[in-house]
Amino acid sequence: MSKSVPFVKATACGNDFLLIEQKYARAEEMASWTKKICDRHYGVGADGVEWLSPGTEADLTIHLVNADGSVAEISGNGTRCVAALLAEQSGKREFKIRTGAGVKTCSLISRAEKNFEFRTGMGKPEVGGETSVRLLRSQEVGIAVSMGNPHFVRFVDEFPQDWQREAAEVGALKQFPQGTNVELVRVKGPHEIEIRIFERGAGETESSGTGSCAAAVASIFSKRVSSPVKVVSPGGAQTVEWADEVLLTGPATVLCRGEFYF
Repeated sequence: MSKSVPFVKATACGNDFLLIEQKYARAEEMASWTKKICDRHYGVGADGVEWLSPGTEADLTIHLVNADGSVAEISGNGTRCVAALLAEQSGKREFKIRTGAGVKTCSLISRAEKNFEFRTGMGKPEVGGETSVRLLRSQEVGIAVSMGNPHFVRFVDEFPQDWQREAAEVGALKQFPQGTNVELVRVKGPHEIEIRIFERGAGETESSGTGSCAAAVASIFSKRVSSPVKVVSPGGAQTVEWADEVLLTGPATVLCRGEFYF
């Protein structure tokens, strides 16, 4: 017998998420349910599900499961989508959301109907410096950055035609035992970069909050750009500031509500 479960769909620069209260699923069901509802042909379609539960010293606790059923520590864009839902439901302008990478504070900057803009404190990054990786066809050098989740940032003059294959290969290397998100970066100016993103558990995505942060941090660290940095992805632009803590500013839109039959 099918079970009807309500969901909200939201997007941040094309990086789309389904927001579902965790009370509807048992822990052992979350991975399979996420894979089913995130399927873009037989489900609703999304890059992942943010499972929502009551907060501990926060407005809400969220658990991110990627479209392939794997668990991730945090999504900057997913967290912002959750903040958009909270802003829609209340008159508050600041929200503390507990993620797998700690509590993040989202501050509302503006609102127009179902469209919101937030500045989110993303914490202090960990920059591992230059890392060399051996691929089947080449050896590449990038910068390892942690935003509470792992990233490998590589700089290019142009985006290779088959960059997705290369990024998938990097993400599966044994030197990244937990896998890694991969960002390719093209510097466009002293305060602007363009990126492509390949995420663990989701593949190529239109945008990424933590990916935008990691790409900007690596660009500032290597003295290619200066803060603040406009980060342009296929899904839109976000702004990253880095002095001590990383601040991420970008939009989120509540798209629709519905029920899914599991």
